[in-house]
Amino acid sequence: MLLDASESQLVLVDYQERLMPAIFEGAAVLDNARRLAQVARLVDVPVWGTEQNPSRLGPNDAALRALCQKTLAKMHFSATEEGLGEWLRPPAKPQGGNARSLPKHLQKPAQQAPERASIVIAGCEAHVCLLQTALQLIEDEFDVWVVTDACSSRTERNRDAAFDRLAGAGAELVTTEMVAFEWLRSCEHPAFKDMLGLVK
Repeated sequence: MLLDASESQLVLVDYQERLMPAIFEGAAVLDNARRLAQVARLVDVPVWGTEQNPSRLGPNDAALRALCQKTLAKMHFSATEEGLGEWLRPPAKPQGGNARSLPKHLQKPAQQAPERASIVIAGCEAHVCLLQTALQLIEDEFDVWVVTDACSSRTERNRDAAFDRLAGAGAELVTTEMVAFEWLRSCEHPAFKDMLGLVK
């Protein structure tokens, strides 16, 4: 099964200025998160960010934050506890006009945005906020793809334990380049040269 850009959304969890210096391989992880967000923008994949207790941990990296459509400030470790799910799966729009007075079989179904059920997710700390958010997204029946080289924790052991648990729960483990090349699918894609410049 390959990722499809038209069915994907990108969620970037807690790349916060005060947290990143303590993260194992933090600079490389942040670089990959920025690349992911830039490729997502090239292929019209929505990009969402989260920040854990930003009054204490500060905002996300400024360059990364600028690539997100919206950033969710949260106190729960799982972003789905604080509204991320509504961003990823917006509710159907209410019926307009007087159509509600028609019999049910003559009413048009409520308008719903096209489903983008493949959630590509990366972030810190892998064994806390990323893990809890991803597990709840799986429970909410999203397909979850965890970008391993854009995730980390303060220790390598915690990061790796998170990957084991996520894989066991049904998440796909991928890398930044896997995501980029699957979103484009072909060297003839109009964004191919721009994407290649980002990953090389």
